[in-house]
Amino acid sequence: MVLIKEFRIVLPMTVEEYQVAQLYSVAEASKNETGGGEGIEVIHNEPYTQEECGQSMYDGTQIKDGQYTHKIFHLASKVPAFIRWLAPKGSLEVHEKAWNAYPFCRTVVTNPDYMRENFEIKIESWHIADDMGELENVHKLPPELLAKREVIRIDIANDPVGNKDYKREEDPKLFHSEKTGRGPLTNDWKKAARPVMCAYKLVTVKFKWFGLQNRVEKFIQTGERRIFTNFHRQVFCWIDKWYGLSMEDIRAIEEKTKKELDKKRQDGEVCGTTAD
Repeated sequence: MVLIKEFRIVLPMTVEEYQVAQLYSVAEASKNETGGGEGIEVIHNEPYTQEECGQSMYDGTQIKDGQYTHKIFHLASKVPAFIRWLAPKGSLEVHEKAWNAYPFCRTVVTNPDYMRENFEIKIESWHIADDMGELENVHKLPPELLAKREVIRIDIANDPVGNKDYKREEDPKLFHSEKTGRGPLTNDWKKAARPVMCAYKLVTVKFKWFGLQNRVEKFIQTGERRIFTNFHRQVFCWIDKWYGLSMEDIRAIEEKTKKELDKKRQDGEVCGTTAD
């Protein structure tokens, strides 16, 4: 079975700001999720050309030049207990490869050492300026895939957040940016949001494991919503940390973060998001 869900996340910032905000927040969130032998290991983070990528979007357009990343996620405590019980040692590692040709990005998550072709999560993102999430088919899906797609809207201010995930300093309803004057976000914040943009994240899940397929696919999709909600609340509430940074600043932060992750994974304690 293949599940297709499109998450639409409206944000009070420009598309140009989000490029910096997302990369900064990924680096910071990676540190929060790494320690005690678990977390994120950065293998590659380097420019790529269109020819090296060699991939196309749904309408046949080739993915353009951009930044390629390859990461390994060491996940032991971050998957449900029923998977930990069934899965052999070493199988709870997933590889994430991403081709970031901003404002488009394709991310593919696999488990090459165990599940191989039976497991894949593909996330394709478009970031659209001055948009409230109303574009019907931004990914240009063919009719057969469009019929299977489910649209899920995420409101970073009003959607519920679990007790384990909630942090007062990362609540958009409470946060006010000193640098930009944005926030706190009210119940109807979208009506007056300027600037504004929308991230359209198309998530395709393929998982084949007899007896567990529906259960695991549901967990993955629920997990994606949780990740997207929490992450984009952080993106907004960390605005005073990333606002004004250049892409050169971001690359320097990424290089420093890689070294910190290697050390934390070896020496630190398990931390970050765990499975419910």
